[in-house]
Amino acid sequence: MDDKYMRRALELAERGRGSVSPNPMVGCVIVRDGRIIGEGWHEQYGGLHAERNALKACAEPTAGADMYVTLEPCCHYGKTPPCTEAVIKSGVKRVMIGCLDPNPKVGGGGAEILRKNGIEVICGILEDECRALNKIFMHYITKKLPYVMLKYAMTADGKIAAASGKSKWITGEAARLDVHNDRNAFSSILVGVNTIIKDDPELTCRIEDGHDPARIICDTNLRTPLDSKAVMTAKSVSTMIATCCEDASKQDEYISRGCRIVKLPQKNGGVSLSALMVKLGEIKIDSVIIEGGGEIAWSALNEGIVSYVKCYIAPKLLGGASAKTPVGGQGVDSPDEAFMITDAKLSKIGDDYLIEGGVEKCLPE
Repeated sequence: MDDKYMRRALELAERGRGSVSPNPMVGCVIVRDGRIIGEGWHEQYGGLHAERNALKACAEPTAGADMYVTLEPCCHYGKTPPCTEAVIKSGVKRVMIGCLDPNPKVGGGGAEILRKNGIEVICGILEDECRALNKIFMHYITKKLPYVMLKYAMTADGKIAAASGKSKWITGEAARLDVHNDRNAFSSILVGVNTIIKDDPELTCRIEDGHDPARIICDTNLRTPLDSKAVMTAKSVSTMIATCCEDASKQDEYISRGCRIVKLPQKNGGVSLSALMVKLGEIKIDSVIIEGGGEIAWSALNEGIVSYVKCYIAPKLLGGASAKTPVGGQGVDSPDEAFMITDAKLSKIGDDYLIEGGVEKCLPE
């Protein structure tokens, strides 16, 4: 039965996706005599945490009840008081925790406080699922850097566009919807200036009640067109331009239109992506989807910032020696030095296929 209630807590936690960043998604269920008497989730960044929402939702006394929560209750003051205080006050007798909080301010301290106050605490129920739910948070809170996912769509012969440059559409609607679900879940989306010049994308989330990620454009010399959709809508959707250009008058043209300019050092002829990640971490952007072209994909891999890859493959053949591929740049010298997709999973999405997994650089012997 413990698994059953924790699965319900996981379902509830998912409802916070896109709304709680950089906080974790958390769900909570309160049970008495085999009945759920209250449930809640972390609904909004800065709002009540899951435990307090679940306790507030209870229609009967909570003394002696069991609590199921996907992540260890917090024990420190932040935007809200510690959840441990509310749990102790509620009189629940047992707390089942999915996984401990890696935040150094918690890190097992919440569970220990509950135990010291006479509450039985059991940890590790559906731990893998609870950790996977918050892989972005787990990465960000421990490394202080955003979790980066490289995403691209290609044909079965490895092309992201025809030789003419036309790319709409490589994949079908189901795969494109999956992309928008990720945009809803991630804090930001990163492209290079060439993508803006060539495609003039909006880079927004097109699902109902979705959250638009912050748009980040890597533009070494400030070539982003002032009449591009990203610039024209910068006052309604957060838009950052990462550049090496020091021309203040040029920067002002973008700032006056609502863009944020971030000046960064150069690396290999372009904006240093590793320096950009440090800056994003400092301003609490916990996650980035890279949806640019082959050059920025290579730079991201080469600088070691990519944590995860999603590769959509359409059962199409475009041909063309000059047709672009998803990862450009210099590339590695040998297959022995390849970037490997680790723990790879293959799934079918509509008529297309998705290969996804972590990233690991092979080291030559």
